Amino acid sequence: QVLLVESGGGLVQAGGSLRLSCAASGRTFSTYAMGWFRQAPGKEREFVAAISWSGGSTYYGDSVKGRFTISRDNAKNTVYLQMNSLKPEDTAVYYCAASSLRVSYYYTTLEGYRYWGQGTQVTVSS
Repeated sequence: QVLLVESGGGLVQAGGSLRLSCAASGRTFSTYAMGWFRQAPGKEREFVAAISWSGGSTYYGDSVKGRFTISRDNAKNTVYLQMNSLKPEDTAVYYCAASSLRVSYYYTTLEGYRYWGQGTQVTVSS
């Protein structure tokens, strides 16, 4: 069982930055790949970014490439999402998730994740 708690969301102007954090419980955090997803009102949840268990590989959705950076600190059981050059279309609830799978194909899919956080709201004003 892994409990995930996101933080760092808020209101920011377009062009600004935010850093989201996701703290995980348990001693096995370093064995999980971690991902960030987001869901805007009336839309499906979409993949944002993922990072392998070691941090050696990262993956990004097309809409955030070059603007967002995912990282992790296994000593702190925490994964981060640095979001720069934010746009109004980035407005959504952001969720972190943990995957025990070792096949990277699944890291961009909802089905690849077993544990989910409760989400944190990010609102970007124009």
